[in-house]
Amino acid sequence: MKMIIGGAYQGKIGCATELFGIDEADMVNGNTCDFEEVFSAVCIKSYHKLIAKLLAEGVDPVQFTKRLCETNKDVLVIMDEIGCGIVPLVKAERVRREATGRCGCMIASESDTVIRVICGIPTYIKGALREG
Repeated sequence: MKMIIGGAYQGKIGCATELFGIDEADMVNGNTCDFEEVFSAVCIKSYHKLIAKLLAEGVDPVQFTKRLCETNKDVLVIMDEIGCGIVPLVKAERVRREATGRCGCMIASESDTVIRVICGIPTYIKGALREG
């Protein structure tokens, strides 16, 4: 499992394409995909939006992510960091942010490689690029 995190519009998808050779057309979009697609996907972009969809449908995103980690060990997960800034007043938004953080921690724990992208520049938090 691999993970790319960073703020919105920081170049995460470009880094995934460049570092891992995954074409954007082959990425499953967490904002629009069917829940079951992720269990066989090569790459999931916008995983933070998938978590919002899961919550809206009454599905526990932590249990869903646990299942993902158990069944799709080779997936690359791309997600925005959403936990910075002012704590939302609306309880549902706080719940979403907490769930996203918990799921992100779980994915990072299971990943061999975790990369944070800022301004299109990847920083390896865990692991390193394996060539060849």
